[in-house]
Amino acid sequence: MKQFMKISFLFVAFFALSLNVSAQKYGYVNSDLILSEVPEFKQMEPQLESLQKVLQKKGQKMVEDLQRESQAAQADLEAGKLSPVQQEAKQKELQEKQNKILEFEQTMQQQLLAKRNELLEPILVKINDAITAVAKAQGYTMLFNGSPGAGILLYADDAQDATTAVKTQLGM
Repeated sequence: MKQFMKISFLFVAFFALSLNVSAQKYGYVNSDLILSEVPEFKQMEPQLESLQKVLQKKGQKMVEDLQRESQAAQADLEAGKLSPVQQEAKQKELQEKQNKILEFEQTMQQQLLAKRNELLEPILVKINDAITAVAKAQGYTMLFNGSPGAGILLYADDAQDATTAVKTQLGM
């Protein structure tokens, strides 16, 4: 009788655990696809391109000025207009300008990245809020990022794709 009770208890415990596991609902979202289709993201790109063009023009002007000064210094050197002390000073001045150009290029990349992050943050918050709303409304236990190359999901049944529901939640 004790053996029967143990087996019955194990059977009931196993059955209860299997009910709990089957109640969980998993899905995935293609976040890259959603991001690329959000109108605010599409509006963000021209802003970044505009900033990049302005910064590149400024950098190009710095390079052109350096080239002009370098050519003028070379002409003065060939004409014998510069003493050795003046040559050294001019060379130092041109090197400093070249360093400023390199520094500007690094700053430009940082400014572009900061602006991109600034513009992207509210979009990502909006998408995350929509994902949370869909997950709660549809009873998902977990949603994974199913974007190609995300490296987070090894297998996904297309029936569990919640991308369309999230896009609907965003009004897309």
